[in-house]
Amino acid sequence: MPSICINDALTDDELRSILSKLENDKDRDIFGLVCKRWLLLQSTERKKLAARAGPHMLQKMAARFSRLIELDMSQSISRSFFPGVTDSDIAVIADGLRCLTVLNLQHCKGISDKGMMSIGGGLSSLQSLNVSYCKKLTDKGLSAVAEGCQDLQVLHLDGCKFVTDKVLKALSKNCPNLQELGLQGCTRVTDCGLADLVSGCRWIHFLDINKCSNVGDSGISNVSEACSSSLKTLKLLDCFRVGDGSILSLARFCKNLETLIIGGCRDISDESIKSLATSCGSSLKNLRMDWCLNISNSSLSRVLAECRNLEALDIRCCEEVTDAAFHGLGTMGTEMRLKVLKISNCQKITVTGIGMLLDKCNSLEYLDVRSCPYITKSGCDEAGLQFP
Repeated sequence: MPSICINDALTDDELRSILSKLENDKDRDIFGLVCKRWLLLQSTERKKLAARAGPHMLQKMAARFSRLIELDMSQSISRSFFPGVTDSDIAVIADGLRCLTVLNLQHCKGISDKGMMSIGGGLSSLQSLNVSYCKKLTDKGLSAVAEGCQDLQVLHLDGCKFVTDKVLKALSKNCPNLQELGLQGCTRVTDCGLADLVSGCRWIHFLDINKCSNVGDSGISNVSEACSSSLKTLKLLDCFRVGDGSILSLARFCKNLETLIIGGCRDISDESIKSLATSCGSSLKNLRMDWCLNISNSSLSRVLAECRNLEALDIRCCEEVTDAAFHGLGTMGTEMRLKVLKISNCQKITVTGIGMLLDKCNSLEYLDVRSCPYITKSGCDEAGLQFP
């Protein structure tokens, strides 16, 4: 019986069907080693790629990986290469990889507004873009992205210090499906910009405005009301203008809130936190309120009592908190789900308080008690404390 070559017996579609059943990347790469035909099929079917290449190599990549949907060109902070990704590289990507839906350019410091205009003009299917710490970018280029990539759902602009409210207005006008926005350190963003943003983008579930020092209660109140059903993660680290008004608004509207970061917001007091714990008790999983100096036992005990699904709690440097915050744990019928607790520099908490906590937290994985003078190893040993 004459031998039959597998390439004569199988069509391209049949080979693609075989390739689709290979689950891990190693097996898919081995598939491409069989012959040039299989390599070509493997290349055209590839969906994800991380690369470091200049324009000439990018052109070859675009021809080979024509159906690529995710491209990671990000650079490391500590190992940036020179000259890095440039506007010319972005032009090649925008022209040759038009199926892209995810593009990561984090820390690509050589990119300017010219590169963003290429993205806006060529990648209309883009849904996720990360240009965090691309420090040359301004409103001009990022507005072009908003206008040209109207399916955008995820956008990270952390550390882009020239971003202003104009970008948020462009997103509101053009990107109604935006769900995740990172603006950490964008200090030119204000309450007016947030109001403009949520007038058109009402499905935001993740908003990071850490260190946005010009954002206050007015902006957060607009966000919480407009995105009441969708908002799950809100990060407000060191937003010193944020106070009780923001927290009360979140408590009123955002019943699905899971993560709240308010570290360094020193005007937040017990009353608003108690309201938040009551309203979001079933949903809240991660609460960070380190350096909230007005927080005391009354609000912390309410959080521990109401937030039964809480997994991470950070109250570092909340100097008014004492063992009394944990007294109510003894009356609870069920165990807490707390996995991470940070209480460093809470100098009034003692071994007694930790003992009450451990009795109800068998899931605890990480406990930070640095600079707590009344919590020592010998003290814990003497009290017979058993850590999970």
